[in-house]
Amino acid sequence: MLFHELTFVPEGDEVVVGRKDTGDYVVLPADGAGLLSQLVDGATPDEAAEWFEATFGEPVDITEFLDVLDELGFVRSADAPVPVESPEPVRLRRLSRVLFSRFAFACYLALVVVWFLVMTGHHDLLPRPSQMFFTSSLVIVQITVIFGQLPLIFLHEGCHVLAGRRLGLPSRLGVSNRWIYIVFETVMNSVMSVPRRQRYLPFLAGMLGDVLVVCLLDVTAQLAKNPDGSLSLVSRIALTFAFTVFVRLAWQFQLYLRTDLYYVFATALNCHDLHEASGVLLRNWIWRRLGRTDRVVDEGQWADRDRRVGRWYGPVMVLGLVVSLAVALLGSLPVVVQYAVLIVERLTSGRIDASFVDALVSLLMNVTVLVLPVVLSRRKRRRAAVGTLRTVPEKVG
Repeated sequence: MLFHELTFVPEGDEVVVGRKDTGDYVVLPADGAGLLSQLVDGATPDEAAEWFEATFGEPVDITEFLDVLDELGFVRSADAPVPVESPEPVRLRRLSRVLFSRFAFACYLALVVVWFLVMTGHHDLLPRPSQMFFTSSLVIVQITVIFGQLPLIFLHEGCHVLAGRRLGLPSRLGVSNRWIYIVFETVMNSVMSVPRRQRYLPFLAGMLGDVLVVCLLDVTAQLAKNPDGSLSLVSRIALTFAFTVFVRLAWQFQLYLRTDLYYVFATALNCHDLHEASGVLLRNWIWRRLGRTDRVVDEGQWADRDRRVGRWYGPVMVLGLVVSLAVALLGSLPVVVQYAVLIVERLTSGRIDASFVDALVSLLMNVTVLVLPVVLSRRKRRRAAVGTLRTVPEKVG
């Protein structure tokens, strides 16, 4: 029997087994991983079954076990390409090793220290919602923020990718779109093929990049000030982007979502599906209190470890909702309110001037961004419905 190249990473009483090339992984008990290891090493199914019974004192349904391995995609057919002995080296690995070296981290720490010293003496650099409006033109603010965020988000995701490639993992960065929005996505499932202690940096690398960006932007804002100490245009633009990155950092504490910090906590707690397990346990607790036992979900489908940790991690997820509310009230809402006030003032001033046109164009841009996805979604559903109707025979009988 042939197998694809598999990785075995012990984690307590369990072993994470998977394919680095596809990013497919499964958590097996130690005895199941041992049985698979026997098969991978060349033992026949009968020999592996005999080894299992001799080692653990109980028989195993080897046929069912092989069926499961085949469903997982671990079994390689005879006509499949033979694995390359010397795989192609991971691109940018040398660069990633430099960027995440001890010397690099010393430089990063120095930048953070400089930033701290600058911020303690210049409170006008502290993040505040009003920094979003670096110029009187709302259109320029929108365009600058929208397109200026793309390279910063790309940098965040790129840090994840490079931290993974530093370990020789085939992590990659994808670019897609959701309706009219450009989305960057990091594919890094292969991180499960390395020990837990090596996973933290890939998970935290994006936040590290954000922290360094905030430091650089704030220091730049200070250096670019006018001679009289007031904020120049460059300073105001730098603070605008620093504020947006700062808000994105705060969003990472929404622990009810699969944020970067969630993966850090799940790794530290040695859990594999903590998000789903915690959510189910929390909802089950609520349904039981409401007497709706018919809506209680079977908790046995999750590992014991996930269930044990999930019993107290559920309330932590609720705290993530509190963080979301705080960020929305302190960060997003003031920006929306200030924007609305400016729009109303300029459109009701009674003057048809550049300020009126700017406000009108800005409002139309925002309305388009909000309405266009809804229109496209409805059009897509209508087309799907028409396509379904066309498959119905015109005549029956």
